[in-house]
Amino acid sequence: MTSVKEFRVDEPATADGLGRGRFVFTDAYSVFDWGQMPDAIPNKGASLCAMGAFNFELLEREGVPTHYRGVADSNEIVPLDEAAAPPTEMAIDLTQVPDLPYEGPHAGYDYDAYHAAGGENFLVPLEVVFRNRVPVGSSLRRRADPADFGLDDLGGADGEWPDEPVDLPEPVVEFSTKYEQQDRYLARAEADEVAGVAHIEALESLAREVNRVVTERAEATGFVHEDGKIECLYVDGELRVADVVGTFDENRFSYGGRGISKEVVRQWYKANDPDWVAAVKAAKESVAGRDIDDWRELCDESPDPLPPAVVDAVSDLYAAGTNAYTDREWFDVPDVEAALDAVDEL
Repeated sequence: MTSVKEFRVDEPATADGLGRGRFVFTDAYSVFDWGQMPDAIPNKGASLCAMGAFNFELLEREGVPTHYRGVADSNEIVPLDEAAAPPTEMAIDLTQVPDLPYEGPHAGYDYDAYHAAGGENFLVPLEVVFRNRVPVGSSLRRRADPADFGLDDLGGADGEWPDEPVDLPEPVVEFSTKYEQQDRYLARAEADEVAGVAHIEALESLAREVNRVVTERAEATGFVHEDGKIECLYVDGELRVADVVGTFDENRFSYGGRGISKEVVRQWYKANDPDWVAAVKAAKESVAGRDIDDWRELCDESPDPLPPAVVDAVSDLYAAGTNAYTDREWFDVPDVEAALDAVDEL
């Protein structure tokens, strides 16, 4: 099981071919890589499943290969528009996911072993991140200056990012690790090594095409698509988009200048449970140089549950956003603007 969705195998993948399985979307949520938090957000799982399926079907119509096969409706696998209710299960093709050995602080992770086990059928151990905008809260603000993207006039004398979202002149693509205990952004050469036989240029091209499709859909429904990511499987020389695409967990969107994504929950914890947020940061820093790679073992704080009013507001936000993005009333909730107003009042 991942932190927010269950993973079921119907036919396992082999060295010679893809398998079949399902994602079962739960109402669990995760922030700061913690894993499952102490409570749940109703309708979140169904929102992510419906929105992810919608985007996969958009991509398929645009000729982008994916691992998506449909959603579960009763005992059948059907296209999203044939589902009678908000789905919570997505049928997918499966690839091999080998173990990634950790060899200690000096040797690091053994990607050669990962690729030796994966052969010609594996999940690429990278997340390919695309950015159209640099919102408040984006990690890019910590790792680069405005001038790095031709935005010399925004940084001022001190080179700082302004206190509002910044549109990038062109989409930026980055690569980060997928299976390490702490995600690392990689220089292109290292990302190419981690990708194995999957070509980094092809990964970037695929990410840019996914970004284009999701961005165009967002614009058509009143959203701004700020950033997101894809994961990919590699099978017999072909890359296919895997995991889930274009949801409020994987991507950042805004509507009328206000953000709609998991970032709402992250910012709530920063403001209301700062001791836990600080403990997470300290644990991630302190694991460096140790023989273990799981920083959670070193964290001496646990997160507080969200207050009921926050849970209700975030639930409505996910559901209302999904209704608007898919242009279908899956959920009986207020519209997006009303849901955003409720979040603003928290």
